[in-house]
Amino acid sequence: MAVAPTTALWQAADAAIANSNLSAFQRFLEGEHAVTFDNYQQLHQWSIDNSEDFWESIWQFSGVIASQRYAAVLEDGERFPGARWFPGAALNFAENLLRHAHNQDSANTIAIVARLENGERRELTYAELNREVEQLAAGLKAAGVTVGDRVAACMPNVPETIIAMLAATSLGAMWTSCAPDFAINGVMDRFGEIEPKVLIACDGYHYNAKVIDSLPRVKAIAEQIDSIEMLIVVPVLNRPASDKLDLCAIPKARLYADVLVSENTPALAFAQLPFDFPLYIMYSSGTTGAAKCSVHSVGGTLLQHLKEHQLHTDIKSEDTLFYDTTCGGMMWNWLVSGLASGATLVLYDGSPFAPQPSSLIDMIDEEEISIFGTSAKYIETLEKEGIVPRESHRLRRLKAILSTGSALSHKSFRYVYRDFKSDVCLSSMSGGTDIVSCFALGNPNLPVYAGELQCFGLGMAVAIWNDAGQSVIEKKGELVCTQPFPSCPIAFWADENGEKFHAAYFDTYPNIWAHGDVGEVSAHGGIVIHGHSDATIDSICIGQ
Repeated sequence: MAVAPTTALWQAADAAIANSNLSAFQRFLEGEHAVTFDNYQQLHQWSIDNSEDFWESIWQFSGVIASQRYAAVLEDGERFPGARWFPGAALNFAENLLRHAHNQDSANTIAIVARLENGERRELTYAELNREVEQLAAGLKAAGVTVGDRVAACMPNVPETIIAMLAATSLGAMWTSCAPDFAINGVMDRFGEIEPKVLIACDGYHYNAKVIDSLPRVKAIAEQIDSIEMLIVVPVLNRPASDKLDLCAIPKARLYADVLVSENTPALAFAQLPFDFPLYIMYSSGTTGAAKCSVHSVGGTLLQHLKEHQLHTDIKSEDTLFYDTTCGGMMWNWLVSGLASGATLVLYDGSPFAPQPSSLIDMIDEEEISIFGTSAKYIETLEKEGIVPRESHRLRRLKAILSTGSALSHKSFRYVYRDFKSDVCLSSMSGGTDIVSCFALGNPNLPVYAGELQCFGLGMAVAIWNDAGQSVIEKKGELVCTQPFPSCPIAFWADENGEKFHAAYFDTYPNIWAHGDVGEVSAHGGIVIHGHSDATIDSICIGQ
């Protein structure tokens, strides 16, 4: 069943298009490569026909910090998997995210606003964030953490989680995380395999007006993972003085504050690593097949997120970025990379509907959020609850709403423009943990149509193929990527010969990534995601 033509629900004003980062990037390309584009489709085609020029332009346009220049943009580009991006480059992920802490004009800008369900609120400037990363990095280094070690976290979405990630990756360690509500077996399935040297965990968390004590679970996990040399416990619960944390019964446990080196703290010495050095170990929960344990690179993650944030989401230093996520989902990693663009991040931990259904909408006004990220389920629930934000809230700075998790229905698209805000770019996104980014997502310069993702990502050679391996328009087919891209996983953990990795994505078509989604391209270039291809294409229903 073909996608029916529709009228656009939204189109950016000409002035907004002219001032977007995407338009600035096109002007940059015009100066660097003497190319012009009449529309986004031409720009996208150029980005995949001239892949090396495109990705090098992203590096230059976004100002990637590196101590050593790359010898080439791409080696073995015909191998997929197996292509090598920016060989010879040396850089550090944390250094790129903390760049604004060392700029006099931005050091005192708010980097993080953190809110808990119980009403607690904190702020950190970029300078303060950098200072605490320095203190924890020094503590981790003193504990023996070095290049290639694994640091794992079982944490809520609070500043200490970001601080720990930046401290670990500044040293060249790999980072992996899950939410504190994971069952012990779920944590063991993840962390037991990767053998972390350090585990960072909270004493508890708030959810749906409940206070959950995490310490018994943390103790059980620490006792079962022999590789742990230090367990850092972060107090999140506001305990009374008479209920002081006692960690004596938990092996190798230390309080977060006791690990920080707060006197004579050495400045961060960022480990300079190859572009394809491991950064994140992430766990797919089966949305595109069986659960996978994928390893993502320093440079690939950074470059892809810079592209998606600055060009597709139009994030600027004056923006305030929020995403309702936990540390167990890839959108947490995506959110945190907003620091590299100088934005203010708003963190929230707790139920999105506590203490009332409008809590997150209240937060949009209270924190002057300009980019609000959520899930399709959340938007659907708001409509069911009868919430009409345009009547009850100002939403003064809100310019974009992002949606992930599942396809956003036609009904939800219309709800947003009718009852939420009419002048907003509603960007449904699709990709996943597999690539720690998106294949299809938003675009500040393109119109929004009900039920459709606005475009395929720049530099991503994505298409919809029929069973004969032919690209099709206005017909359902398999979502594939036909060329290498920097955020392709390095490998699966403990998959020495690469068999599991190859079987997950490259068995269907040789040298072609088959993502496991069924999609459709509309006549005007939008994308509809119909579901997963674990069922036959003809039997999949369109969920609108």
